[in-house]
Amino acid sequence: MSATPPPRALRADARRNRDRLLAAAVSAFARDTDATLDAIAKEAGVGIGTLYRHFPTRESLVEAAYRNELGRLCDAAPELGATLPPDRAVRAWMDRFVDYLATKRGMATALRAVIASGGDPYAESRGRLLAAITPLLDAGVAAGTIRSGVDPLDVLVALNGVSLAAGSPEQREQAGRLLDLLMDGLRARPTG
Repeated sequence: MSATPPPRALRADARRNRDRLLAAAVSAFARDTDATLDAIAKEAGVGIGTLYRHFPTRESLVEAAYRNELGRLCDAAPELGATLPPDRAVRAWMDRFVDYLATKRGMATALRAVIASGGDPYAESRGRLLAAITPLLDAGVAAGTIRSGVDPLDVLVALNGVSLAAGSPEQREQAGRLLDLLMDGLRARPTG
């Protein structure tokens, strides 16, 4: 019995096409939950055959687009932690989280269709989000800018609340003010 060979890495042009398709899908589903695959391929600047080579079903495209957005958010955490002071890194990640949830909300109908067809686009979300924010919070605690004892899950729940309270693009400024309030609650207080 032979082992299954590992999947081949995509060529650079195929990777660019896939990335354009994912970006176009997120944009299209946020504007119109009934966006056609033809329209998405056209917006990405590729043919429908290219779309189907990467994503054989609408559900696979929706799930991949969602997971790509989740990945972008989670992958930003180490870079933010390496380039900003810990408390500013946490705050910058919070802004990205609110934007991520706005995208997810725009794709909600399409994501429900994935779930109805037996998919689970959220299977890894909680774990990945916790793995992204925990080191940022820990760095803030170590630097003395974030108070200790903060449960990262509580922060994610609070961020969800901020996103719900300020869900429309017109309310994005309010979301920023709410994130500032949340950060004030996370800041370490001088002792003495």
